[in-house]
Amino acid sequence: MEMEIIKAIILGIVEGITEWLPISSTGHMILVDEFIKMDVSPEFMEMFLVVIQLGAIMAVVVIYWKRLIPTNRATWIMWLKIIVACLPAAIIGLLFDDVFNALFYNYQTVAIMLILVGVLFIIIENKNKHAIPKVESIDDLTYKQALIIGIFQLVAAIFPGTSRSGATIMGGLMIGVSRTVAAEFTFFLAIPVMFGASLLKLVKFGFHFTSDESLLLINGLIVAFLVSIVAIKFLMSYIKKHDFKVFGWYRIILGVIVLGYFGFKTFL
Repeated sequence: MEMEIIKAIILGIVEGITEWLPISSTGHMILVDEFIKMDVSPEFMEMFLVVIQLGAIMAVVVIYWKRLIPTNRATWIMWLKIIVACLPAAIIGLLFDDVFNALFYNYQTVAIMLILVGVLFIIIENKNKHAIPKVESIDDLTYKQALIIGIFQLVAAIFPGTSRSGATIMGGLMIGVSRTVAAEFTFFLAIPVMFGASLLKLVKFGFHFTSDESLLLINGLIVAFLVSIVAIKFLMSYIKKHDFKVFGWYRIILGVIVLGYFGFKTFL
């Protein structure tokens, strides 16, 4: 059991880092799962990989607590924008989630989207090198702009490897949103999305955990929470002085590794 706990901790670390940096948690989880497989049922593993995101999302709640509590009109309006941005992924995801998973949840799609979005990040950042952002605050974000960012989130929901944070940040940059605002809005968008996804997985699993399964899930949640706090603070500090191109190059390299490794494995 000790070894399974160590595996859960490793997965929590990977989740905490990759959920917030625009580098695709799915791409990393596929690679990690290839080499570190927990001795659990497929049903539990499917649920575990989604529900440990609750640990990651609690990091956002803790860090941005004062900004998230709707004590004034501006915060209520911000939450309305978040709801608008979540609608495309929520509606389409609920209707076609199983279809998308069957069609696109494979290493080829993940690798292609890792590379494609990586290239787009580099192109967008080069284009915006001397541009002045039109939106420097979430308060200045219009409902139309929020919806556009939400559509990018939908793309991530359809194609694994896109990265939810990567897609929404990229969408924000393309419509003139500053890096800081794009990242923060991405964090806030994750709250209803991840809570909803986790609840659906828990309901589907049935809340029937063995003591060992409960221990694994709790460890994964706690580690994902702690690592997410560090990852979020790092990202917000980093983008104040740097652009996202380094993440674009990282995605391209990772995509090539995923494509090469699984392609070679399939060939053998």
